[in-house]
Amino acid sequence: MSIHFTVSGLTRNLFHSPRNLFHSLGLDHERAPRPLSPEQSLLLECYLAGQIPESAWSDYVFETPELARHVNARRAQH
Repeated sequence: MSIHFTVSGLTRNLFHSPRNLFHSLGLDHERAPRPLSPEQSLLLECYLAGQIPESAWSDYVFETPELARHVNARRAQH
């Protein structure tokens, strides 16, 4: 009976937390962000080069959260 409880608890935690599910399956969405459009890629490069102030960047990220994932992925590589 304790095995059932442990497996049940594990399953509940795993499937009710998308981040845990993605991580356990090797599909962590923060590590593999979706591709950006050419315009978004240019925006990202400009930000990383310091040409876009932080206040403006936060507005872009608010509208397109995928940009933040790309920044985090890039910074993790270096």
